[in-house]
Amino acid sequence: MDPVVEVVALLLGFIGWVMVGVALPNRYWRTSTVDGNVITTSTIYENLWMSCATDATGVHNCRDFPSLLALSGYIQASRALMITSIVLGTFGLVAALIGIQCSKAGGENYILKGRIAATGGILFILQGLCTMVSVSWYAFNITKDFFDPLYPGIRYEIGEGLYIGWCSAVLAIAGGACLTCSCKNASEEKYRLPYQTRGTVYSAAAPSRSAAASTYGRNAYV
Repeated sequence: MDPVVEVVALLLGFIGWVMVGVALPNRYWRTSTVDGNVITTSTIYENLWMSCATDATGVHNCRDFPSLLALSGYIQASRALMITSIVLGTFGLVAALIGIQCSKAGGENYILKGRIAATGGILFILQGLCTMVSVSWYAFNITKDFFDPLYPGIRYEIGEGLYIGWCSAVLAIAGGACLTCSCKNASEEKYRLPYQTRGTVYSAAAPSRSAAASTYGRNAYV
């Protein structure tokens, strides 16, 4: 495996993991739209945990959602997926740090280290998929209510927290794919037979002249 590819994949997975931690507490997952409003007195913005409002004077008021069971199903699922994404990314980072060749952890067994690194890559991919599903599902509900002419509630637009989540998912999937594919190619090259002729495999050396003489006698060379 190329150590440069390992390091790049590790950096991509680490940046994706950090961005998940930034997106999860971000307050601007959705913001109230000003489309169709002549005068806007306040702006409402929400995330997975709380709802906030700011008025024209710049005063912010936030309140946590009072009940978990009273929330919509997609918000509860998005919470679970984002938390799962952080957990998977944490285990993926640990496995990648142990499995890469430039790390001294895990000893000198490079076959085992390659398998651990591949496991870390798979965990990065799962992290990215969980994040992608969470933010995409949340964004789908925002757009569905926005374009519904019969929706009676407040219409929202996509906030910056979702864009951070999408970037995080792409980086994590890219890093995990690079790490997994590199480990797979390295294992295939390691188990390939280096010395094998195309038609015949020779396993014994040619007989010496003394052995030939003892077998055929002296008259064979006259």
